[in-house]
Amino acid sequence: MNDQPAKVVPSAVDLKALYRDTEIGETLDRLDRELVGLKPVKTRIREIAALLLVERARRMMGVSADSPPLHMSFTGNPGTGKTTVARRMAEILHKLGYIRSDHVVSVTRDDLVGQYIGHTAPKTKEVLKKAMGGVLFIDEAYYLYRPENERDYGQEAIELLLQFMEDHRDDLVVILAGYKDRMDIFFKSNPGMASRIAHHIDFPDFTADELFAISELMAKELHYRFAPGAGQTMREYIERRMQQPRFSNARSIRNALDRARLRQANRLFESGGSVTLEDLETITTADILASRVFTQ
Repeated sequence: MNDQPAKVVPSAVDLKALYRDTEIGETLDRLDRELVGLKPVKTRIREIAALLLVERARRMMGVSADSPPLHMSFTGNPGTGKTTVARRMAEILHKLGYIRSDHVVSVTRDDLVGQYIGHTAPKTKEVLKKAMGGVLFIDEAYYLYRPENERDYGQEAIELLLQFMEDHRDDLVVILAGYKDRMDIFFKSNPGMASRIAHHIDFPDFTADELFAISELMAKELHYRFAPGAGQTMREYIERRMQQPRFSNARSIRNALDRARLRQANRLFESGGSVTLEDLETITTADILASRVFTQ
């Protein structure tokens, strides 16, 4: 005889209370603070979060159904926030109980594909083992597929990924990322992978104004500020840099700020004498104008 009490199924679920109790609102607010712009991306993430919240409410009320498909594709140019959004998505999935941990394992082709027969399977399985229970983020995922090379082992890694995505769909979420045009070709060439991706999110490039706001946010996080006039110089830098090759959105702004800090440090050191806290926290127009963007 089973003496276990019957599970009590609620007659109603307060979605606002569930939203508050799971604390996913804190993660969504953090995403808003971390990333400037990207309104379409943030809207889509909130929509997915709402879907998962409602699905959790359905489970609480005894609705028996398969978990909603969770594998995703993030497309866009470098430096548009894909990795940051993947981390916040992992937090949301964990808080709602869809994965055991909020950890994200970030990899590229080199972490999955071997260079000789028998090398790929153990490499891929080791990565999958580390990611199990959380999120596997594969950047530039299209490099896994190289049909022009008959001796390439990327297809073996793809087949293993497909197997794990199906067999462990309740314990692993895979996010594929890369340039949109190349990811489109990748999915056309790998229909099995395309059929398992439920959510496709495109990350737009930042505008010049958004990139300047990002530069101010980055500087503030590092306890720096732009001197009077230096902010306008930074705007000019951004507009020029956007027209040059290998521009990577926020990533390029981070690199520019790091180089400005380097010049500021050398300027202060070479000037000698004592420095104030204001000196140590201020990036001047000269620190930015010394960039090759202006000098070449």
